[in-house]
Amino acid sequence: MPEPMTVSFPPAFLWGAATSAYQIEGAVREGGRTPSIWDTFSHTPGRTADGDTGDIAVDHYHRYRDDVALMAELGLTAYRFSVSWPRVQPTGRGPAVQVGLDFYRRLVDELLSHGIKPAITLYHWDLPQELEDAGGWPERDTALRFAEYARLVGEALGDRVQQWITLNEPWCSAFLGYGSGVHAPGRTEPPATLRAAHHLNLAHGLATQALRSVLPARDSVAVSLNSQVIRPLSQDPADLAAARRIDDLANGVFHGPILHGAYPATLLEATSSVTDWSYVLDGDLATINQPLDALGLNYYTPVLVSSAENAPEGPRADGHGASAHSPWPGSDDVAFHQTPGDRTEMGWTIDPGGLHELIMRYSREAPGLPLYVTENGAAYPDKVDDDGRVHDPERIAYLHAHLAAIHRAIADGADVRGYYLWSLMDNFEWAYGYAKRFGAVHVDYATLARTPKSSALWYGKAARTGQLPPADAI
Repeated sequence: MPEPMTVSFPPAFLWGAATSAYQIEGAVREGGRTPSIWDTFSHTPGRTADGDTGDIAVDHYHRYRDDVALMAELGLTAYRFSVSWPRVQPTGRGPAVQVGLDFYRRLVDELLSHGIKPAITLYHWDLPQELEDAGGWPERDTALRFAEYARLVGEALGDRVQQWITLNEPWCSAFLGYGSGVHAPGRTEPPATLRAAHHLNLAHGLATQALRSVLPARDSVAVSLNSQVIRPLSQDPADLAAARRIDDLANGVFHGPILHGAYPATLLEATSSVTDWSYVLDGDLATINQPLDALGLNYYTPVLVSSAENAPEGPRADGHGASAHSPWPGSDDVAFHQTPGDRTEMGWTIDPGGLHELIMRYSREAPGLPLYVTENGAAYPDKVDDDGRVHDPERIAYLHAHLAAIHRAIADGADVRGYYLWSLMDNFEWAYGYAKRFGAVHVDYATLARTPKSSALWYGKAARTGQLPPADAI
């Protein structure tokens, strides 16, 4: 048999893992931190699986040194984490709390001492509750407050952190938080969904300006979008129109103004019965359309849609949680279908070709802009064996296939600079609580002991060598 082809990545390619503050830190009442919308949401009965909260999470706040040592042992070269807004600026207004910033200073210093590049995400969904009480993301003032917060963090950490991401998956913040209500703050208001999307875009633009005013010129500013691969069920014109509608709502609503300085005309027309977009003020689009240094893409699974006329009645299979309220305003005539193929524990179809498709799309959307895959991973029902190890060959196969898709995209001309596995370790998985395990490192939630899974060892070997080991190498 011929030897398998070696899949080698560029020498400077970053091999990272990603987390977010509320999902791992715990210590929600320490150092002056006040509640975020996820504290409130998770403490509301019926909102999360088994009533789980992030009060303790996996206690990264107290265990960060051990966690960084584990990253170094695995061979990671980069770590993407988020800053907790209510830990740094508890009310979302006013001066920073230095004890909150000190935690992130210590974390960054620990990473740098182990040769790991920190990448900061400023917003991963933990809006200070006081700002939500004042109206949240549907209100313009929240974008202004976010820019002030961005400046505070940039001033504190800009001397040692070179990679900055303004927002993580603003689609989820707007459409799941204010549309379907399956994410915090749990509101179900279609007009507020689109207002929130615009003000998140504005927050990104204002924060980019604020960061650039305080960061060294060498630093990189980006945004991470969970841009979705939307496919029509058939080539029927009605199905093609449905796919265009959802593509505008999933993708164009963010990359239109961020990359091109305009919302798609088809989006404005399709949502005219929901909102008049009068909150888009003169100058907003220019503010949103700031030059970027990179673009982050988060990818898990494709979306399959059709006209409702071409589908039987059934639950909405868009992969974004069960709710009587749709996260897709103005799209009641669109049906969502389960895509065929093997699935993860989340019920999401495994389709690495979709990641290649997504990367190539954004290579065309933003030619010359470096790309990072800032999230990609899979949940499986991992268990510790009698020998004390966690074997997860399904996750290894998933990672191998998706990294191979990235390699193919690079060969096809895409400028992909790095990959951040979601997630470094098992953690609080939002409304699913602790029921879904995405981590490369297993966490025993009773003892909080960390155990690298087989996939962590496999990924670490890839990180150290810059080459993909065979899927059965561990």
